[in-house]
Amino acid sequence: MPRAQDLIATAYQRFIAEVPALGNMKMVARLELRGRGDIQVFRVQLPGPLVSKQEPADARLDLSIARSHFNELATEGKLKHWREAYEHGHLKVSGDPQVRKLLGQVIERQEARDRLKKVH
Repeated sequence: MPRAQDLIATAYQRFIAEVPALGNMKMVARLELRGRGDIQVFRVQLPGPLVSKQEPADARLDLSIARSHFNELATEGKLKHWREAYEHGHLKVSGDPQVRKLLGQVIERQEARDRLKKVH
């Protein structure tokens, strides 16, 4: 099984490939991966990502997801799967309201562009 840091990097690269407008965003996120009786916390610095296993004091965004769900999304998930995980409560996002709003707007615009491409 790949290391968590490698999976985080893979997830980031796959996400940015679908939402390139977020590729230059500079910030630190706190990622919490919940397993059976175990919680791992990572500091993810963007762009990059630079991933370290520590509690970040400078995080502007907090993400929390079950490790098993994250593994699946990181290797096979598309943008719509990440959105579904968020909408169904599998992915919890908190933190700076302005950052959350910006992310939501950029993702919605990307999804609108993708829908227009499919129509033509």
